[in-house]
Amino acid sequence: MNALAGWSRAARGAGLLSPTGAPAASIFSEMSALASATGAINLGQGFPDEDGPIEVLDAAREAIAAGVNQYPPGRGTADLRLAIAEHRSRFWGDTPDPETEILVTAGATEALAATILGLTQPGDEVVTFEPFYDAYGGLIALAGATHVTATLHAPTFTPDPDELRRVITDRTRLIIVNTPHNPTGVMLSTEILDLLVELAHRHDAIIVTDEVYEHLTFERTHVPVVTRPGAAERTLTISSGGKTFATTGWKIGWISGPAELITRVTTVKQFLSYVNGAPFQPAIAVGLRLPDTYFTGIAATLRGRRDRLAAGLSAAGFGVSLPDAGYFIVADTAPLGFADATELARELPGKIGIAAIPVSAFVLPEHRDHTRSLLRFAFCKRDEVLSEALTRLETLTV
Repeated sequence: MNALAGWSRAARGAGLLSPTGAPAASIFSEMSALASATGAINLGQGFPDEDGPIEVLDAAREAIAAGVNQYPPGRGTADLRLAIAEHRSRFWGDTPDPETEILVTAGATEALAATILGLTQPGDEVVTFEPFYDAYGGLIALAGATHVTATLHAPTFTPDPDELRRVITDRTRLIIVNTPHNPTGVMLSTEILDLLVELAHRHDAIIVTDEVYEHLTFERTHVPVVTRPGAAERTLTISSGGKTFATTGWKIGWISGPAELITRVTTVKQFLSYVNGAPFQPAIAVGLRLPDTYFTGIAATLRGRRDRLAAGLSAAGFGVSLPDAGYFIVADTAPLGFADATELARELPGKIGIAAIPVSAFVLPEHRDHTRSLLRFAFCKRDEVLSEALTRLETLTV
């Protein structure tokens, strides 16, 4: 009973439970319901609305037809682990051992869950940047750990090195680094990455990176934390095929890093999904081996869509922070006279037929004033959908 009470307190603090103990209402489900009820274009949810490369889809169909439909090996199929190792070497220069240093997971979120549950104890501190991908808070609460944040300061979403030095202490067990970042699209500088490595060494912390947007970068190339001097021995790197190959529903992710740490993560993962996605694993292996032109092509397409939506939001009167990478644009509603973006988000579906997500959903409840006027819009949509969204934005009056 004491353990349950302790979790309930942590879950309330993370915004997972209401004061009565019921599941807290999610702004994500609320906005999706509003979009459905009003026929609005849903630019709140971050998933593509078109299929990925035909080679990858065909490989999944072929695997199903060939009978690859039962449990795969616990750490993932040998060929997918090899493809992940080859891919990391080809693009990023690190060389994890596919036998001992790579684990296939049910998406990046399971990799995060198994890592946080496997490497923290109640009372340990886990540091993230804020705003943060919403799963971080829930997973940290489930582990009974303490969530500590360092602010990404709008409009450039640049962290303060002095704040990082204050919040990363001897109590810090994990430093979760999401770059390219959701929801802001910022890519952390090498100076910040090197500072994080320095602080991890100083305080004996483990760096856990979330790099699912690694190929969806626009003006500069992604720099993995693990490639920075001194990082490899204490860094776990997480990615997935969902964003890169427009297969978010397949839930094929992976984590790589030192063998001892991967073994500890595997111990937890086997009691979560156990294994997953047997016919999708060989398909993602095909995707990881596609030529460079595929990866540069998807980034170029997304950059064009980013620029179109950014221009439309600016013309409608929003303040726009242009992202370095990813699926999302953060827009400021204050120039439109809305100090509370959540209020505008609830009006937009009925007003002009567009749904977005308040950035306050990605911060701790006590910090929501810092992001009250910010909305997140997704641009990972078909050109015709974006065109219609831009037409609707032109009708916005406040």
